Amino acid sequence: MFGIAYGMGSVVRQVVQSFAGEYSAVASKPVPLGTEYFNVKELGEHMARPGGLSSADLVAYLQARIRRVDPQLNAVIELNPKALEAARELDRERASGKVRGALHGIPILLKDTIETEGMQTSAGAFGLVGEAAGKNAPLVDYLIKQGAVILGKTNMTELAGFRGGADGWSSRGGQTRNPHHADADVGGSSSGSAAAVAAGLAPLAVGAETNGSIIVPAALNGVVGLKPSVGLLDRNGIIPASQHQDTPGPMARSVFDAALMLNAMSGSDPQDPASVGAPQGIDYTQLLVPGALKDKRIGYPVTFSNDGETLPVENSAQFNRALDVLREQGAVLVPVNLALADASRYDELLLSDVKDELNSYLGKRPGLPVKSVAELIKFNNERDGTEVDHQPILKNVDASTLTLEQRKGLWDECIRDFRSTIDDPINAQNLDAIVSDFETNSYFGVAAAGYPGITVPSGRDEDGLPTSAYFFGTRWAEATLLAVAYGYEQAAQAAIKPRL
Repeated sequence: MFGIAYGMGSVVRQVVQSFAGEYSAVASKPVPLGTEYFNVKELGEHMARPGGLSSADLVAYLQARIRRVDPQLNAVIELNPKALEAARELDRERASGKVRGALHGIPILLKDTIETEGMQTSAGAFGLVGEAAGKNAPLVDYLIKQGAVILGKTNMTELAGFRGGADGWSSRGGQTRNPHHADADVGGSSSGSAAAVAAGLAPLAVGAETNGSIIVPAALNGVVGLKPSVGLLDRNGIIPASQHQDTPGPMARSVFDAALMLNAMSGSDPQDPASVGAPQGIDYTQLLVPGALKDKRIGYPVTFSNDGETLPVENSAQFNRALDVLREQGAVLVPVNLALADASRYDELLLSDVKDELNSYLGKRPGLPVKSVAELIKFNNERDGTEVDHQPILKNVDASTLTLEQRKGLWDECIRDFRSTIDDPINAQNLDAIVSDFETNSYFGVAAAGYPGITVPSGRDEDGLPTSAYFFGTRWAEATLLAVAYGYEQAAQAAIKPRL
């Protein structure tokens, strides 16, 4: 499984040729060698050439690749039966001179929490398999309007981790595997989205995060993952966990492609209180230019403080090399102390949110076997038995007792505390962003604050697995974070391809 590195000449050609027949019936011509790792710009250029690659060819090729490669990864939980039809229509539009945007004809995978017309949206749970979603989440319509082809849905940690179980496992999709090594941690809960992009099953995927669900799998699978500010993007039509933290976000193999995705996904919900003040109409690629790091003030943690105690940060050699890259590109590195927020009641608040919001969603979604968390627990017990506790977190969710009124003041205080741990050093030192070693788990505080963060590949560790640098900032700082991440990515050139 892991003995062939893509890009290794004749061996790869044999691999490609071995499944060429699978898509020859629907593809009009062979696709260029290495197409599975082309970026969006390269794919667009090939499609723009007379007689060049078509969207239908690309979709058929990736469908065949998924059928061949994905049984080893379990990254894709369902293919869109209408993907080829959509691709052909986009090819006809291009032939007539109409191009919707940078994503015209580009296949994209969606996490299985995002409602997609005619397809299951189950969060990986058999208890949520039933009547297909009646319409697309607004986010999906935004992507389609920009020309994206919905290739399929990705596997994930069941119920976004709120069932309990291994990262990347769902009862419906099985165990997602890290394409860099089958036994490596794949992360959760947008596991399939990250693994699929890393393995060349699609150039782009949409993940969703409550706490680390984009950032963690992106880092562990060696791709770019952007977790936007809560409220920047429309969250309707996405199976919820907590209004205080939920957000969809792009996952791609480059910062530029993530920015293109964010452009296409942009559109907030005016009824969502978290969207008040969200910037609109921004081209998130505009600041992705040479010299993007010059004179950027970037903080990096040298100490953490908690309850009056200050502890030094032990950064990895890999992270210290990332700091060297930033410094060499003209960034001003500023050592900072990161305070830790009081998270003593965080879990209690979050689980109570999940209970109320998941109950509300299930109660409104037609055609499912269950209508509540309690019914889902019963369904799972009847299906999987009760010999072992196979849904411990879901039981804790159902046992939550805090009401919405009780939670409101506690959440307000909790979020203020988490936000201050980021805002204080940024304001005090006039920083553009903060960078940390992914291993320091700083993504937890960023998620709890509802703030944006982006992880970028930084190389490989002693076991040959991907490492990442994690950039984060204050609310609505996506444009600056993308610029900083792009500058680092272009200088470091540290992304690695998996050995499949």
